This record gives sequence, structure tokens and C-alpha cells, in this order.
Amino acid sequence: MNIPEQIKNYLTSQTEPKRSDMQALHRIILELMPACKLWFLDGKNSENKTVTNPNIGYGHHIIKYADETTKEFYQIGLSANKTGISVYILGIKDKSYLARTFGGEIGKANVTGYCIRFKTLKDINIDILEAAIRFGVGARHEKAGLMR
Repeated sequence: MNIPEQIKNYLTSQTEPKRSDMQALHRIILELMPACKLWFLDGKNSENKTVTNPNIGYGHHIIKYADETTKEFYQIGLSANKTGISVYILGIKDKSYLARTFGGEIGKANVTGYCIRFKTLKDINIDILEAAIRFGVGARHEKAGLMR
């Protein structure tokens, strides 16, 4: 099964209202990042043991570890969790930036260094979430010398 099929199956496997919210977020992220690389991680390790929630990834980011090794990964992530939805914005150096900049205006969401977690889309200001995603994409492009 290819990645778009895996994503479609993952989204349609969610119960309502999470399914509709995640489908809407998927469309929004693709509008913000139309030519991005798509990822799907099923949440299983190399021994086929579930270690995390499945997630959809958008874009490209290189994670650099303390030991100087690197790993190719996505830049923006979308995942269902037990209580709602998580949007991951990777590659932001200042771990307090998301909470400080978007946390007060986004609505009923828990905002950490790289994750915005909420129950449903109706609980948050979608324009603020989009601004946070745009910031994350812009920060990545700025680091790579792609922004003007």
C-alpha cells in the first residue's frame, strides 16, 4: 500500500468527529505545503511492536542528535491520540516559542515546545493553528536559506 492510501485508511479509521477534523487538517496542511513529501508512520518499531500513535508527516526535516548523528524525518506531523488530535511542528530551536506566541490565542489546546494538542477543531482558533504551522515551515526554510 502506498503512502497516500495508508493516510486515507488511517483518516477513515478514526471515529467522528475526529475523522472529519483530521481530514480537514490534512487538507489545510496540504494547502499550506502543496509540494511537500508525505510520510506515514504506523507507530510500530522494527519488531512490529506498537510504540507510538500512528502519524502523518508533511515536509522534510533533519533531526540532529547530541552525538552528531542525523535522521531524516517530517517537519509537520498530525496524529490522533486518546483524547483528541496532536499537531507536531518540528525544527523550532526556541522550545518556548509556540506556547509563548500561539498558546494564548489558540483556544482550548495544550501547547508545548513542538506539539499543539486539542480535543476537536471547534475548541481552537484554526487561523492561529495555521499561523503556527506557517511559522514552522518558514523557520525550516529560513534555516535552509530558502526564505527571502
